[in-house]
Amino acid sequence: MPTVSRPKPAFRPKPNRPERFAALTRTLWLLFGAGVVGVLLFIFAVSINFLNLFGRMPNLRTLENPKSELASEIYSADGALMGKYFRENRTPVDYEELPLSLIDGLIATEDVRFVDHSGIDLKGMAAIPYYMVSGRVRRGSSTLTQQVAKMLFRTREDLNDGRLNDVPGLRMLITKTKEWILAVRLERNYTKREILRMYLNTAEFGSNAFGIHTAAKTFFNKRPKDLELEESALLVGVVNGPSWFNPVRNPERSKRRRDWVLSQMRKYGYIDEAAYTTAAARPIKLDYKVENQNEGIAPYFRTEVSKVLREWARETEHDLYADGLKIYTTIDSRLQKYAETAVADHMKLQQKWFDAHWKGQQPWRDENGKLIPNFLSTSIKRTERYRSLQARFPDQPDSVKYYLNKKYKMKVFTWQGGEKEVNMSPMDSLAYYKRLLHAGFMAMNPLNGQIKAWVGGINYKYIKYDHVKQGKRQPGSTFKPFVYVAAIDQGYSPCYQRPDVAVTFPAEAGRPAYTPRNFEGSFSGRTFTLRQALARSMNSITAWLVQKLGPETVVAYAKRMGITSPIEAVPAVGFGSSDVSIYELAGAYSTFVNKGVWTSPMMVTRIEDKNGNVLREFVPQTKEALSEETAYLMTHMMRGAVEEKGGTSIILRGGFKFNFPIAAKTGTTNNYSDAWFMGMTPDLVCGTWVGGEDRSIHFRTGAYGQGSRSALPIYGIFMRQVIKNNKEIGISTGEFPKPAQPLSIEIDCSRYYGGTRDTIPYEQKLNQVDMQDLDDEDI
Repeated sequence: MPTVSRPKPAFRPKPNRPERFAALTRTLWLLFGAGVVGVLLFIFAVSINFLNLFGRMPNLRTLENPKSELASEIYSADGALMGKYFRENRTPVDYEELPLSLIDGLIATEDVRFVDHSGIDLKGMAAIPYYMVSGRVRRGSSTLTQQVAKMLFRTREDLNDGRLNDVPGLRMLITKTKEWILAVRLERNYTKREILRMYLNTAEFGSNAFGIHTAAKTFFNKRPKDLELEESALLVGVVNGPSWFNPVRNPERSKRRRDWVLSQMRKYGYIDEAAYTTAAARPIKLDYKVENQNEGIAPYFRTEVSKVLREWARETEHDLYADGLKIYTTIDSRLQKYAETAVADHMKLQQKWFDAHWKGQQPWRDENGKLIPNFLSTSIKRTERYRSLQARFPDQPDSVKYYLNKKYKMKVFTWQGGEKEVNMSPMDSLAYYKRLLHAGFMAMNPLNGQIKAWVGGINYKYIKYDHVKQGKRQPGSTFKPFVYVAAIDQGYSPCYQRPDVAVTFPAEAGRPAYTPRNFEGSFSGRTFTLRQALARSMNSITAWLVQKLGPETVVAYAKRMGITSPIEAVPAVGFGSSDVSIYELAGAYSTFVNKGVWTSPMMVTRIEDKNGNVLREFVPQTKEALSEETAYLMTHMMRGAVEEKGGTSIILRGGFKFNFPIAAKTGTTNNYSDAWFMGMTPDLVCGTWVGGEDRSIHFRTGAYGQGSRSALPIYGIFMRQVIKNNKEIGISTGEFPKPAQPLSIEIDCSRYYGGTRDTIPYEQKLNQVDMQDLDDEDI
């Protein structure tokens, strides 16, 4: 077959190299442009939280006023920082308070191009793949501004509420995108200095220290501006891993990190070789102390104040633990110190006596002095530990018993050094703490209601229960002034005379007949004025007055003078049969000094926001409860406890050598379960209580357990320090102010005393007991 020739295809010349490169370039540019557009669209979608896919973003107002949690600070009336309320312990500082070494170390370590970029370090981001491949350095791309955004706006916690945030791989991309957006916005709204300040005020340093102010104080007990170069470098290094580089738990690792920060500062020219060598050669030297709520001035008081503040915060939509409030209280830090010292000094001695008194025996006894069976096993059931074990081992009593008796290493409070590490079981610990005596003390200015000192217990760290306001116990004879003030108002004079004879309240409505006995257990038959009777705290004459006035009248006067606790109108009301607090009694007694005007005890004077704007000012409640004359007559009556022979508080003049007017009243309850003392001068009213945690735990004799022995010395020790430093403090030791009008009744009772002054002096009674005399060493 003939061969068919096919025409050759037309020649197609190959494109030359320049044309091929141009096509590739165009393709790459198109891809790049599409990528840029895609990235921009993604960023825009994240910024507006498109269809709620990515989670919310802070609004402009939030961005302009970024908020980190700031500790609220509480101050005394004389300007001392008493403590803080916080979830995150943070106190802000100004840029001017930051040392240059801290700023330089932070930039050299965390963001060397900080001054050049606008929130995002593109050069740093571009270098990340190289560093990842080489494996030479572990580093991230977050700038200081991005880290500020992360800390201030909690981008990895609060802002992760979008629909796509749970998709694997997208969560971190969305989070980083938000941080980039916020970093750029922060750079537009704030200067570099402001951003650095935000960073150092917000960062966590570990050990419950948030912000550089708290960190410098926690680790070095310094202000930030006083930090040395190596100290600044250590804190900069800690920020990167607060637990990992903690200088207390990991000192060697922390030092290596500190020295690396110093090398970075040398590398980028912030310090020279000599400075680096000197600083790196120095060992870590800490002055470490973590701030917590257990320490500071008047911790029991601060806890009670927080209850009032939390209520106010709820009503006004503030956050006590995050808003950086400034709370100014009525406490005088000097008087508070004297009060805490007085309680500690006396209670240490009391505990020594108590331990010796019950040596080899259990102190929990019933009214007849017999050991209370199963006391500890019953008491343990009221504890949180028992409840948690019950929940853990339901219907398994043997397991609960095993863990209650298993010994653990624990620290307990002691009067020898504050605390001690011991091996104890929960049952051992309960028995140990049940044997401790407790105390409460409060001092207030009766003229304006301001509380000047508040000691709620013997050690706040280990025993949180407050014995000033939270705790209520029978007041014993410290309730008698309500009987006598009612009598004065009914026309009885301080010089009115009554015999010391038995008085019986007849049986009624299921209540047996009741004959109060004097402290000595007998009746002398002698005649005494009402002033003498109150000075000696004679139950017989008090009982006669209650009978004449009626228990309801006594209750009414107590309520008029600020007692808010329930008071039973029974024959024993005049002897303090119903529970009250020191807080109530101090407020009520202040009525006597304040010319008959009851003034509510006052704890806080004002609250300011973090910028110093006053949010609330406090004024005490007042009401006229007594006439001016009646109030003055009562101060005159109660001065008898210090001035009359046989007065229950005469030791203030004899032992403590106080030579100024003091109105006073002691109190002791049945079986010596509670010891009380109330002391008054013209501008200071003090109340104190001493006793066991349970009423069944107490001394067995009045020689140890009466108010003049257990409670009064706390007041004496306190006032001794007040008088010693009175030029600085300015407490009045003058006469109680008399009424404007002349008195309508006689108060000079000397012509009525006759032969009654030869009764056994109170000093001699103390010398008759089987214990060392009260002297300066003891009191």
